[in-house]
Amino acid sequence: MRLVDSHCHLENADYAEVAPVLERARTAGLVHAVIIGQFQGPGDWGNALQIASAHPEFFTPTLGIHPHEAARATAADFEYLERTCARPDVHAVGEAGLDYYYDRSPREVQAEVFRRQCALARSLGKPLVVHVRDAHDDCEVILREERVERGVIHCFTGDTDAARRYLDLGLMISLSGVVTYKKTEALQEAVRFAPLERLLVETDSPYLAPVPYRGKKNEPSYVVETARKVAELKGVTLDQVAELTTANAATLFGFAV
Repeated sequence: MRLVDSHCHLENADYAEVAPVLERARTAGLVHAVIIGQFQGPGDWGNALQIASAHPEFFTPTLGIHPHEAARATAADFEYLERTCARPDVHAVGEAGLDYYYDRSPREVQAEVFRRQCALARSLGKPLVVHVRDAHDDCEVILREERVERGVIHCFTGDTDAARRYLDLGLMISLSGVVTYKKTEALQEAVRFAPLERLLVETDSPYLAPVPYRGKKNEPSYVVETARKVAELKGVTLDQVAELTTANAATLFGFAV
């Protein structure tokens, strides 16, 4: 069995050492992970690019400005983002998007920063990693208007209607440990609806650990539990989910497995 964690954060504040996390991931059957480089504040982009550079056979990095931090980005930060995302070792833009649940940046600023990253991804011919919470209508409008055709809705928690709209745009849908939780019937129905050829699995480490690890710090090795739940919902084997989601991630992000 080969698995890919299509979205993880491994910042120093959460993981003192990457080596044991990587070892557990490989033991669990992971062959690759997409590590998210995320704007932390003016001039600070975390350590994702450094980790990926140290382990290029396992990690593929992205870089983006999360909607929570949209209002803090300076002109210099946007210049750095554009310059760095143009590098061949950075395979995607994001995560970027809209978050109306926390509203940590004004919505109009979130939209402006999201549109800039949509345009950047399109101009570079790279996929866009999308964060959306309680904002599906506005997110769909922006993605459509900005003509984003390659990308993934990460940590998808919407219903079948939302899934259909994103799939119609040509995007992938990535599922996190949330799909293993109780009272997520609408999400689980959306998983049954979506073609397996358009699905990815992720951890969003260190957040959202799946059952039976819920409440603990998440890590890439736990993605097998999300894949197991997807297999149950789709009525297929875990091996089938692992192989297809691995192939989907490799194709979208452009890495070899």
